[in-house]
Amino acid sequence: MNFDDLIECTRCGSDACYKQEVNQEITLEMCFGCGFQHNSAMTSGSQFLHEQLETLPELYKALMDEEEDSGKVWMPSTINVSDKGMVFAEGNKRDNWAWAAVKSTPDEEKGFKTDMSTAKHFTERDFIGALSYIGVLPE
Repeated sequence: MNFDDLIECTRCGSDACYKQEVNQEITLEMCFGCGFQHNSAMTSGSQFLHEQLETLPELYKALMDEEEDSGKVWMPSTINVSDKGMVFAEGNKRDNWAWAAVKSTPDEEKGFKTDMSTAKHFTERDFIGALSYIGVLPE
């Protein structure tokens, strides 16, 4: 990650939004402040957004935000690092959710497994705390 590519998140205003140009057509934005992501192919009415809506969990659909002026659509991120753990949005509606962070533990058969007994919840603006909890970022 090149920290020169950190920008201000247009969704939450955090200064911890990483922008990456994949190619001339696709740019990704991943905000470590709020935990939401945007893909330049994912705009209001786009085919890519339509495909995402067919497969996403209902909570992720409810949490999506669209910027009125640009048509950018932001959705919650899911981070899964096999030997560390997983961070994902958990809850039942837009006003009742949190980031769930679950650590991985060694498993003889699978290498690592998600250990739900280690689940800990973090507020929307503490996505970095959730990543730190599973060991992806330093505490």
